[in-house]
Amino acid sequence: MLKKLLMSSFIATVLFSATAVGASASTYTVKSGDSLWEIGKKYGVSVKEIQSLNNKRNHLIFPGETLKLPKAVTAAEKDLMARLVHAEAKGEPYAGKVAVATVILNRVDSESFPNTINGVVHERTPHGGYQFTPVQNGQINLAADKEAMKAVEEAIAFRGQGKGSLYFYNPTKTNDQWIRTRAVTTTIGNHVFAK
Repeated sequence: MLKKLLMSSFIATVLFSATAVGASASTYTVKSGDSLWEIGKKYGVSVKEIQSLNNKRNHLIFPGETLKLPKAVTAAEKDLMARLVHAEAKGEPYAGKVAVATVILNRVDSESFPNTINGVVHERTPHGGYQFTPVQNGQINLAADKEAMKAVEEAIAFRGQGKGSLYFYNPTKTNDQWIRTRAVTTTIGNHVFAK
């Protein structure tokens, strides 16, 4: 009887643990010298999401602690973002490249845009074109450089902590008056970012 009770308890514990862990993409055991920022960049997840998933109100983590990790941005999604960043922000400051990548993520998180990175990057305009010029002109198909990839990784780790920019434009290259009506969040290099 006691053996059956212990076995039932063991099975329930295993099932509960598998369900709890299965709710997130994976777990990570903190090592000495780790930071949430580095974990976020390494695994392609947002620091804010790590904190939320683990009920953390600050950035304190401890060696040996097991953290649940949210679903990561895939390598293919990172590559797509980096190619768009490379095409859109070539010659712009590094901060501007991070901001372009952040716009993509902000759109994914917004109810006004598609809810996937691929959907946002390839979204069509009401007039049949694409939201992003490099998708229209084929520049999206060129390989990204290392700085664009680094900017994407930083934007992913920083996800949800910016100024909420959903748009960017170069005022010397667009005649679109609607975009100029959007609330400006910041200007970096030749790009104006807005929401």
